[in-house]
Formats: sequence, structure tokens, C-alpha cells
Amino acid sequence: MITKECINCGACQEACPTGAIFEDMLNSIIVINPDICTECVGFYERTMCQIECPIECIEIHPQYRESLDILFERAKRLFPNTNFSNPPPSHLKNG
Repeated sequence: MITKECINCGACQEACPTGAIFEDMLNSIIVINPDICTECVGFYERTMCQIECPIECIEIHPQYRESLDILFERAKRLFPNTNFSNPPPSHLKNG
């Protein structure tokens, strides 16, 4: 979730490996699509949007706390031609 402190700099968009972060042009805000977000599971050991955000306004939304297994399955479904390592890079523990 991107908090109201966001300055719309776009750093998180560029860092996102899945394209889950985009600008809502109607409301002029940056949002995260939870159906595409994998919290970088499968790609990186840390959530890149949080690392790249210069004002630290990105948090894991409490309604969308998901397990490593669910996030990894999402990554494999969204990117079927990617050869992911198993276990995948992740900031989460197995489970």
C-alpha cells in the first residue's frame, strides 16, 4: 500500500519487476495492484519498491498479507516462461 505521503516520483514503478505499481491518472496517485504484486518473491530478496522509495511511504497492506507460497505461485502464473529458483528469493520465510 502506498500511503498519502507519496510524492509520485515513480521510483517504485521503475523498481517493480511485475508492473504491479502504476499511476492512477484519474486521481493522480500511484497505486499497487494486489493481484499482480508478488512482493518481489521470485525476483529479489527484498521488496524493491520499499527500498527505492525515497520517503518510505510503501507498506504491506494489512488486507493483503500473503504467504511465500501464495506469492511464489502468483509469480509463476504471471511469468510462466521465467525459470525461477526454488526456493525463490524472498523477504519471507517458507509457509
